[in-house]
Amino acid sequence: MQVFQSTRRVPSIPGTPVISEARPNATTLAANELVSEFRRLRDRSVAGIRRWRKIQSRQLADLPGIKVLDFAEALLESRDHYSKFVAFELIANHNGALKALSITRVRKLGKGMASWGDTDIFSCYIAGRAWRCDSIPDSEILAWTKSDDRWWRRAALVATVPLNIRAQGGSGDTRRTLLICRALCGDRDEMIVKALSWALRALVPRDPAAVRKFLVRRKNDLASRVQREVNSKLTTGRKTTPRLHSGGA
Repeated sequence: MQVFQSTRRVPSIPGTPVISEARPNATTLAANELVSEFRRLRDRSVAGIRRWRKIQSRQLADLPGIKVLDFAEALLESRDHYSKFVAFELIANHNGALKALSITRVRKLGKGMASWGDTDIFSCYIAGRAWRCDSIPDSEILAWTKSDDRWWRRAALVATVPLNIRAQGGSGDTRRTLLICRALCGDRDEMIVKALSWALRALVPRDPAAVRKFLVRRKNDLASRVQREVNSKLTTGRKTTPRLHSGGA
């Protein structure tokens, strides 16, 4: 796929969205070509799709972030089963695209979340990384903690994970992590309790002292599951404490 200049109209590709009804520019044409190529991809395994995405990321590496966002949104509009996974990975692996994200665009990317899977991929690939590079402010994530929608509340907590997990580019951010954890430590929705445990456990390798202090100070607010799993992470390095087996050697 190449980005090229042309004055011709976009060819009719059944099922392929056209970004603009006006005379297409190079980005529009190339984005439609990307979607068409993705639809023709034969290897639909996660590994196969990720290999294809990496190729696209290399080809898009020198483009301005705003154009990469256009490509990602074209993929999302295709409604393919894996389109969200690919679109979010394209954005997450392009620093310019992450820095080009606005509050409006992040909200649009998170619109319609209806499962923990939808929420976690949005938070780990989009919201948390955009927050980490200051494309969206603390106040935006805090606003999600007050949402009536459980998935936006979960998104706020899971967005702290990329701040701390090395594999996701995190280098540690105690202040912002605990800011969100404090806001939701009394929420007993199961999806929130599990996300709170995850957020605190992700911070343990970066700042165990701060996590211990948080557990003590918020003991009466935290669900027993959170206390159990986070204490286990602090003492054993694991989410759950290994069981001792009785019997002979």
